[in-house]
Amino acid sequence: MTINCKGQLIDLTLPKVMGILNITPDSFFDGGKYTNDKSMLLQVEKMLNEGASFIDIGAYSSRPNAENIGTDEELKRILPVVNSVLKNFPEALVSIDTFRAKVAKQCIEAGAALINDISAGKLDDTMLPTVADLQVPYIMMHMKGTPQTMQQHTNYTNLVKEVIFYFSERFQAAKALGIIDVIIDPGFGFAKTIEQNFELLNHLELLKMLDKPLLVGVSRKSMIYKTLKTTPDNALNGTSVLNTVALQKGANILRVHDVKEAMQCIKLVESLSS
Repeated sequence: MTINCKGQLIDLTLPKVMGILNITPDSFFDGGKYTNDKSMLLQVEKMLNEGASFIDIGAYSSRPNAENIGTDEELKRILPVVNSVLKNFPEALVSIDTFRAKVAKQCIEAGAALINDISAGKLDDTMLPTVADLQVPYIMMHMKGTPQTMQQHTNYTNLVKEVIFYFSERFQAAKALGIIDVIIDPGFGFAKTIEQNFELLNHLELLKMLDKPLLVGVSRKSMIYKTLKTTPDNALNGTSVLNTVALQKGANILRVHDVKEAMQCIKLVESLSS
């Protein structure tokens, strides 16, 4: 199971880690933490040294009820960071966390390697054609509504079946345009209650029937810290537990704030099957 990133074939048979770099002032865990070039580059260096295969840069906070910033503001935030990261770490495989085709296109043209879209093309009709033109790997996530309304859309008759049908429909739309490398993200915390998040994780292996690489992002999310009655700052141990479960159920990429601990999860789970 491979994806092509800038001519480099990445084998996802052995799970990989995607390190998160939020450059938003209001993200739920690290909002406002990386506000200057030095702090951002030090964090990227740390994540790469700890084993991250991808660096996911986001300039639009998608937490519930986050501010809806415009495209120009998102570009103003993200482009200088992408340029700086790739100038200092030219071999880094940068993923762009955006649902806007204009942002995706300009960042890929600046040297980024993947697009990570929380809406699977549903919030920008030009996203899928843009991905097809760029021919880069595309991460599509399951979500209903928008980041501002998603928690009002948690009604499901059969959650897992509806998530699978959603991806099947989005695959067809992507395939019709010639998009080759697709990765799926079940969207933990997006249009799902805490109970539904755990239901989805409990049946995560069923998504493998889609025969696509599977990305899981549960890092320090409310399904962990609210269940444990703690805070995002104290949710690393819980994150490692759920990352381990996700790996055992077939996750190919872990999207995390804490790369070293995720790499340890992968090493230990791989040791079980060796």
